[in-house]
Amino acid sequence: MATIDDVAKASGVSKGTVSSVFSKKRPISKEVTERVLAAAKELNYKPNYWARSLANKSTRIIGLNIRADKVKFSQFHLSLLNGVLGVCYAHGYRLLVNALPSSFQNRVEHMATDPVDGEILLDPENRDPRIAERLSGDVPIVLIGRPSPEYENRVSYVDNDNVEMTQQITRYLLGLGHRSFLFLNAPKFRTVADDRARGFLAAVREAGLPPSSYQVAYKPDPDNPSFDFGYETTLGMLRSHPGITAVIADTDTMALGVYKAAETLGLSIPGQLSVFAFSDDSVFSPEFTPPLTGVRLHAERLGREAATLLLEQINGAAGTFKRTIVPTDMVIRSSCTEPKLNLGGNVS
Repeated sequence: MATIDDVAKASGVSKGTVSSVFSKKRPISKEVTERVLAAAKELNYKPNYWARSLANKSTRIIGLNIRADKVKFSQFHLSLLNGVLGVCYAHGYRLLVNALPSSFQNRVEHMATDPVDGEILLDPENRDPRIAERLSGDVPIVLIGRPSPEYENRVSYVDNDNVEMTQQITRYLLGLGHRSFLFLNAPKFRTVADDRARGFLAAVREAGLPPSSYQVAYKPDPDNPSFDFGYETTLGMLRSHPGITAVIADTDTMALGVYKAAETLGLSIPGQLSVFAFSDDSVFSPEFTPPLTGVRLHAERLGREAATLLLEQINGAAGTFKRTIVPTDMVIRSSCTEPKLNLGGNVS
């Protein structure tokens, strides 16, 4: 069996150069890289991955701790994965995706440590136990989402400006003339839910609306389907508060539930109910009639920026914490318009 010494001798370079060609830890010229790879192919040489990992105390793997309804990734998750994978590919890293349901994550993760050099955590919670566990060890982490205050100066993170974004969305609907709202928010224990609630409440209070003119509902269980929450909550709220003319939904899946509830009640979108979601480019796009108005979160860039920050820490910037804010864009389609009341919808 060929060794790294054989490849180095055949290609006329040092063992360190051969190692760098395979690990991509430092740049090697295209000419030398091609010569080393040709020699390795001729000798049928394959690096011993785990031996190298033990020697370098590095696995060349980063982890992505992700939550998704029933392990069905949304378009947001898929775009984010593309961003992370692009950085991994460029720097010679593999990606380990942990998509266990939240009810199992902490229990399983205390049983074994994933073989990663660093980890990206999605959807941070208030007093998130995942963050506390990682900070007690020596594995670098980066969050996608804002950490709660006790971790604010202890971890790097990438996020959208969820407060400003939600203010902008609410002001847009207010500008159309809406004065009665239902806001279907993320689970209350997530920091993104705090930020979006702050933005929404700031906008409606700025407009002088009384508390009776808006309802805020938080998804109670992150593992239950968002469609069911959107449908059942909207159905109940529109029956008990028939004056609601606009719904803001946390996800496209939740918004699909809102559409179904409007259909059940005989309400037209957008004529009697405007719908806005914190998402864009939904995999459900063909099912939205009319097309759903949303916001582009630039998930691929979120993933790319998070992976870049993590590799910076892994490769020597430990103890330096950064915050990167990725801008958002509203995407105006046909699901929102000025409210038109008394059009005969049945909300009984």
